[in-house]
Amino acid sequence: MAGANWYLWRRLFRDTTRAAGWVRRGGAVLIAGGWALAVSALVAERTGAPFWLQRVLAWPGFLWLALSIYLLLAVLAGEAVRPLLRRRLERRAPADVPVARPVDARHEETETVPSSARPGAKPAPPEGPQTTGSAPQDTGPTPQDTGSTLLAAPSRRLFVSRVVGGAAAVAAVGTVGYGTYGVLRGPRVKRVTVPLARLPRAAHGYRIAVVSDIHLSPVLGRGFAQKVVDTINGTQPDLIAVVGDLVDGSVKDLGPAAAPLAQLTARHGSYFVTGNHEYFSGAEQWVEEVRRLGLLPLENARTELPWFDLAGVNDIAGESEGQGPDFTKALGGRDTARACVLLAHQPVQIHDAVEHGVDLQLSGHTHGGQLWPGNLLAAAANPTVAGLERYGDTQLYVSRGAGAWGPPTRVGAPSDITVIELASKQA
Repeated sequence: MAGANWYLWRRLFRDTTRAAGWVRRGGAVLIAGGWALAVSALVAERTGAPFWLQRVLAWPGFLWLALSIYLLLAVLAGEAVRPLLRRRLERRAPADVPVARPVDARHEETETVPSSARPGAKPAPPEGPQTTGSAPQDTGPTPQDTGSTLLAAPSRRLFVSRVVGGAAAVAAVGTVGYGTYGVLRGPRVKRVTVPLARLPRAAHGYRIAVVSDIHLSPVLGRGFAQKVVDTINGTQPDLIAVVGDLVDGSVKDLGPAAAPLAQLTARHGSYFVTGNHEYFSGAEQWVEEVRRLGLLPLENARTELPWFDLAGVNDIAGESEGQGPDFTKALGGRDTARACVLLAHQPVQIHDAVEHGVDLQLSGHTHGGQLWPGNLLAAAANPTVAGLERYGDTQLYVSRGAGAWGPPTRVGAPSDITVIELASKQA
């Protein structure tokens, strides 16, 4: 990280200035200060610092995390453009531009094209003494004058560095700005049809609104929660499934932000399972809070709905507190002739779902990568990053999530609330 930040400072500030000065010093302060805020925001969130302090640190600190990623990517992309731009400038340079060539370590020799050779120039007078009293003759710029002009003009290297550095900064700021706007405006609705072999004809068209990774926090508060609730209710689902990572903070700090969840409306109710971030935020307290708000927590439990079983397991992170997933408790002893839908926060839990004969697992956790190229890292750690895939007789659907963790920014992984429409193969 130190090397990456030094590289950023060099390309954006040192290479774009002539000498040490306030710009270079300001650039160093900006980069170091941005990372200080980012680390402080992370520490404040995890240690339960006063909520007002978390809010002060969160916006600039987390946005710097996103901005630094895209500054680095843009500057690296600029390395491919830099030599091409320099060569283009060299080809377009006029033939009479002075060329400075070093003679030794202490002197420079400047070659200039004689003024008499320039287009439209007057012929040079013959060499020899001038007539006394005659007007001075214009013999063109002296080598000394030309050398001064050459040193005063920005070099091609400096010009290229400024163009590439400026373009990289504009691209990074624009990317992060648009990605932040996409999160703050709220998630969009995505509709997916999933056929289930054991689903009866009467349940054909049954709609489950799946929302994950809302991540209420010092950044995404009550207003954001209200947008999510309004969007879900607007789909008029039969059932609502909140599959983990609802919050990044305590009930004390974020209870008011979660209050709009009490407005969730569905014919067969709203259900909740824990995600890994609940165990950073007081999982037991949040389970009780969502129950108070009208959601039904499925803690390694199962409920029988009219046409299929709905089960839920705790997140893997609960193992450290003795509250990990228990598939046998949630799925053991059920009627295997009935279809079964499982709520499990992390996609990696699909392998246990397959072993227990689950028809459909609904998950989140990955955010779809959230910040490109984070999807490549997410793909290395999860069987499915986003969307619907089949594993044997079990299907897995992974939502990209409604909110964002850390930076309130998404690039290449837009937020969503998914309406799963179950289809009966008997229909």
